[in-house]
Amino acid sequence: MKILIVYITLLLSGLFYAGIVSAKNIYVGKQRAYKTIKAGLQAAVRGDTVFVDKGIYQESGLEIDKSIYVKGNGYPVIDGQKKGTVITIHADGAVLDGFKIINSGNSEQTDYAGVLIVDSYNVIVKNNQLVDNQFSIYSQHSRNCRILDNVIHSNAQDEVLSGNGIHCWRSDSLLIIGNNISGQRDGIYFEFVTNSLVWRNISHNNLRYGIHFMFSHHDTYISNVFEKNGSGVAVMFTHHVQMYNNFFLDNWGGAAYGILLKEITDSYISGNHFSHNTTAIEMEGCNRTKFFKNSFIDNGYAMRVSASSMDNEVYENNFIKNTFDVATNGTLVLNKFYRNYWDKYDGYDLNRDGIGDIPYRPVSLYSTIVESNPSALMLFRSIIVSLLDKTEKLIPGITPENLKDDQPCIKPIKL
Repeated sequence: MKILIVYITLLLSGLFYAGIVSAKNIYVGKQRAYKTIKAGLQAAVRGDTVFVDKGIYQESGLEIDKSIYVKGNGYPVIDGQKKGTVITIHADGAVLDGFKIINSGNSEQTDYAGVLIVDSYNVIVKNNQLVDNQFSIYSQHSRNCRILDNVIHSNAQDEVLSGNGIHCWRSDSLLIIGNNISGQRDGIYFEFVTNSLVWRNISHNNLRYGIHFMFSHHDTYISNVFEKNGSGVAVMFTHHVQMYNNFFLDNWGGAAYGILLKEITDSYISGNHFSHNTTAIEMEGCNRTKFFKNSFIDNGYAMRVSASSMDNEVYENNFIKNTFDVATNGTLVLNKFYRNYWDKYDGYDLNRDGIGDIPYRPVSLYSTIVESNPSALMLFRSIIVSLLDKTEKLIPGITPENLKDDQPCIKPIKL
């Protein structure tokens, strides 16, 4: 019996070793046996590595349908000539590394991409430059794929004919790390994507959202930068989201947000920095979510909380130099605010425990008026506004009575 086990082990080891030995390198270039990338891909078998020399290759409709490593030397340019999707990957374990991929097709009816990953597992797309593609990297029905350290840029002019930088649909367990994305419709787009990590990406100057995700549960977003996007960031119809240590910067406009949270439940938003946004956080139907250790600095509105948002906790955040700290469109507020630092707080701390002795009400009378009459903003910084707020403090009655911080911090919180 032992001899049989040893024999089977040796046989399997031999087969595995033979598979490794049979793997070969294939070279593509002007001075190589294979002149085109298409020819090199067709000649490769599972386990091979296809090396592509520096140069310009005017090819589109390329297919990676085997588990191979495709490596560019010196960023060879693959020019799709506006004919359609440039590269389609439909193979488990395939790797695409080190190319400049440009000029996919553009259509209102078909989603063309620089790189399209379809029904695949454990694909890696890394260290590429993608320029002027409708959708730069598109993952569809794929799992455990990694999209790493790519530079993505387009010149989107309108939302209809443009696509997204990294577009993921019905995928699971993705790693999206270290990408720089600009000039697309949305920088990163998730729809029906679960159990995925978005980490250390920079998404800036996109036409609509820096990141946009819908129906995408149990995902985590850490240390990303979303800056100067048309409408900021949108998170919709999703539960169990975790957003830690991200930067939401300079998202200005009539309908721009640092982040829009719509129908979000059971989530954590912590350690984030919101600065110079029209509205740092807009909450609509946001429930059972914790906001803590965030900083809100120099925003128009720090938080706008709709009456449909309930059972949220806002604690240990810094609110500094915002025009309005909190605004709401309802009178009954079912959310908890506690132990935050408010730079507008002018109470006292007689026992010197670091907590103010009187509550702070972050909703001003003026912000309540602006919510129902936006044209009242023209009075901003006028003496009338100061009189309104002082009157409300003396004779409260219009602002929500139960929206208050009973434990306001006297000094900024160390985050």
